[in-house]
Amino acid sequence: MATKQHKPTSPGRRAATGSTFEEITKQRPEKSLLSPLHSTGGRNNRGRMTSRHRGGGHKRAYRIIDFKRQKFDVPATVAAIEYDPNRSARIALLFYADGEKRYILAPEKLHVGDKVTSGPKAEIHVGCALPLLNIPLGSAIHNIELKKGKGGQLARSAGASAQLMAKEGDYAHVRLTSGEVRIIRSECMATIGQVGNIDHENISLGKAGRSRWKGRRPHVRGVAMNPVDHPHGGGEGKAGAGNPHPVSPWGQLAKGFKTRKRHDSDRYIVKKRKK
Repeated sequence: MATKQHKPTSPGRRAATGSTFEEITKQRPEKSLLSPLHSTGGRNNRGRMTSRHRGGGHKRAYRIIDFKRQKFDVPATVAAIEYDPNRSARIALLFYADGEKRYILAPEKLHVGDKVTSGPKAEIHVGCALPLLNIPLGSAIHNIELKKGKGGQLARSAGASAQLMAKEGDYAHVRLTSGEVRIIRSECMATIGQVGNIDHENISLGKAGRSRWKGRRPHVRGVAMNPVDHPHGGGEGKAGAGNPHPVSPWGQLAKGFKTRKRHDSDRYIVKKRKK
């Protein structure tokens, strides 16, 4: 996976970088693993706008990803590495020995023709899924469950990985990408390796139009508005309203204000990501 730069034929083209897609081996998705994906445009079920700056974007179909990896002891062959418009990572198409087909997140160094399995007896190889209890200490892992059988929830984006630090009783210590160390039940599943498409973070959109293709509408600054529209609005020139702290259009502090209400999971955090 690498990034490419374009000839500066326009100001937007000058700053834009994109993926080379050299790891993609199949252009069309597997029809049996597609599902409709309806665009909300930021509206809720009553038609009211509840998320600003959303709408438009290219039409997409959802790829059904196997985050649970519960097909134990059935070997599968990687048939293709595909592009997924719904996530930053690439996806791998697996052909199981019993004829079933499934998508999984494509880890780095997983290639077409490789064999993968899942379950407590699976080998320690990139793309294989095992309970944390059966994974060696120090291994890089991704697609980690928080509850047994629920499916992977942690380390799923491009380039993400966590590290298995220790095992203690029924729990395992896992260090996440953010630096947070969390304890997770040892029977929870995780996949060996780091999620692929590592260069995703180096891509520069280059122009506003590429944001619109992704369904992101323009974000207007509060200081550019009138006082009736935003607490930061008004003032002559670029003076702004002189607010002591940045706030949202509805007056809530925008930087550093704690909005988390439930703290049930704090007891599972050994080391916080913020000092």
